[in-house]
Amino acid sequence: MTEDANPPTMQTVAVLRADDFPVVEGVAEGEGITFADELVMDDIYQLSSSATRFPLSLRLQDGVDGFVIDDSTTIGTIGNAVYLDSCLTMMASDSTTYEVLVLVEVSDGALEATYLLPLANLVSDTNYRLVGVDRDAATTRFAEVACVSFTRGTNITMASGEQRPIEDLSVGDKVLTRDDGPQAVRWIGQTTLRAVGEFAPIVITKGALHNEHDLLVSPDHRLFVYQRKDALGAGRSEVLVKVRHLINGTTVYQRDGGFVDYFQLLFDEHQIIYAEGIAAESLLIDPRTRAAVPDHVRTSDRGSHSHRAHLDYEVQEKLASRPDAVELLRKASSN
Repeated sequence: MTEDANPPTMQTVAVLRADDFPVVEGVAEGEGITFADELVMDDIYQLSSSATRFPLSLRLQDGVDGFVIDDSTTIGTIGNAVYLDSCLTMMASDSTTYEVLVLVEVSDGALEATYLLPLANLVSDTNYRLVGVDRDAATTRFAEVACVSFTRGTNITMASGEQRPIEDLSVGDKVLTRDDGPQAVRWIGQTTLRAVGEFAPIVITKGALHNEHDLLVSPDHRLFVYQRKDALGAGRSEVLVKVRHLINGTTVYQRDGGFVDYFQLLFDEHQIIYAEGIAAESLLIDPRTRAAVPDHVRTSDRGSHSHRAHLDYEVQEKLASRPDAVELLRKASSN
């Protein structure tokens, strides 16, 4: 592998303001969620009925502690640092538990704002009791959100042309890649998660993008599409699109509820492979995802993949988040 310098990595997460999740009963009554050192166990919180989730755009780069707020954000101050503070466990009155991440924005060493990233859907007028605070788990949970994953049963195109369910793959098996031909699988990750909130899979229904069967992937998974005509107005034929930006409620939608078995495929380099006939990315190791991968399988001494040209093809949300985007891409990529 080459040791090319990696450009900054971007991650956008939908967060709540601290004041949108206040304590309604307990020691800190009336105060919004805060960082770990000031939290009080057993305080009861409620989500405000007027709460709105805002896209917080974060820029990450190797060798830099924490994140920096990018100029594409809709909340926070551009250039301020953001740190993962803790992972909280909240319990509803029916004993169901929910995990949320606390992020803090810092300016000149002083706390500027606190944000909440729910990993499951919280609802207003419901009591949530704080039952756990874990400072160490936040990095891993954030990495799991950022990891791109396929669900059990997804057919992967092997080097031979065979269509094999992802759960039947083994390390060393050769998979067909778009850019580098047959490539051996270096590592396979597997996690079973509650299919809620940030972990609920996106369903691309059969035929929506020329796929033979439904394709279910994690929300931040990116698909590679070659447009014979530039239907999205990206200024190029090749585009990389996050599936969460293609949701239209009919042919592409988020399936919330129950549990989901997620699988991650890692290669020596970040690859575009074929899942149910759709070109989709493999796991990319970067500052966001590194904590979710065992030390012995990381891709270099620096622990990140080198930059690939196809990563420059990602389109902005404003181009993909339109009701007809899926149909446009389907027609644009037709023979």
